[in-house]
Amino acid sequence: MDPRFVELLATYLRFLGGRELTPGSALRDLGLDSMQAVELLFAIEDAFEVTLPEEALNDTTFATAGSLWATVSSVIDGQSLAPDLA
Repeated sequence: MDPRFVELLATYLRFLGGRELTPGSALRDLGLDSMQAVELLFAIEDAFEVTLPEEALNDTTFATAGSLWATVSSVIDGQSLAPDLA
């Protein structure tokens, strides 16, 4: 997982404490609720300059740090593979 992603995500996890955030970390168990998930979504989109597809905005994507990062990184990779139309 990207260090920027980990740092950003950690700010939304009130029960993380001093524990390490791993790909298997369950986000709900660490305090991410639905309202925070929306705020986190906007923060991720701003920080990584991406737009997550609507079909990815579900409980499965936001289940763990790893599942969320997999979605974000696939969007980043997809955009980096797009031809430069500028």
